Amino acid sequence: MSANDVQVGGDHYRNKTIQPWDAMEAWMSPERVKGFMQGNVIKYVARYVEKGGVEDLRKARHYLDKLIELEIS
Repeated sequence: MSANDVQVGGDHYRNKTIQPWDAMEAWMSPERVKGFMQGNVIKYVARYVEKGGVEDLRKARHYLDKLIELEIS
């Protein structure tokens, strides 16, 4: 199972014709996509205590899983 097969925190992206990650990979350089993923890992880890708790940690892990996939592909 890839990170694209999972959504953490709802299903608000599942109904889209193109998934945001797929659009980013099509329209942005690999470096910019990886930077976005890294930035979101940092964002969710930094705020989890004050805002989203364990769900934010799951979101951070989701972005980290995607970043790992991008690094090994």
